[in-house]
Amino acid sequence: MIIETAFILASYLVGAIPFGLLIGRLAGEDVRLAGSGNIGATNVMRLLGKKLGVLTLLCDVSKGFVPVWAAAHLVPCSSPNREFILVLCGLAAVVGHMFPVYLRFKGGKGVATALGVFLAFSPLSSLISVLLFAAAVAVSGYVSVGSLVSSALIPLWLWLMGKSPLVLVMAVAIVFLVWCKHSSNIGRLLRGEEKTWKREKT
Repeated sequence: MIIETAFILASYLVGAIPFGLLIGRLAGEDVRLAGSGNIGATNVMRLLGKKLGVLTLLCDVSKGFVPVWAAAHLVPCSSPNREFILVLCGLAAVVGHMFPVYLRFKGGKGVATALGVFLAFSPLSSLISVLLFAAAVAVSGYVSVGSLVSSALIPLWLWLMGKSPLVLVMAVAIVFLVWCKHSSNIGRLLRGEEKTWKREKT
């Protein structure tokens, strides 16, 4: 039980690493004080350019993928609680990104980290979600719309892939948290005040 708890705690601590903030500071910018104030890849990209935005994205995805991947290789297959531990590791990584202890529990919205978690459980489901995200952003012009639509449908893809009820429950919990974190975006979308990439390019 101690080892299992350590895996879950480590997943939270890895997920809580604020890569966007760290990368921004290396570039001389506190991303919390400009743009949307978010530490995620979208705000970093807006403020510091595509290269650092993509770097932040990859780092945030990796901190969701690595804890689940590591636990999958370190927890014995014979363990009766193995899948439960993996699911909790994935959930802990996303919670860590959203509520990082290093930043007084004020973190990002969890989309990239959630993608990393789902990538560890089902690469094909993650690929479908990425394609859907890209399509939604291209059509609407809003990154938040892509995030909301792609996240909402990930439980469906996991179910179609035959994933277990535990994985589906984890997915629904993560989607709920992602949508809660996007409550301000949803409000701006309804008021027509959300920032759009299409307008920024014109």
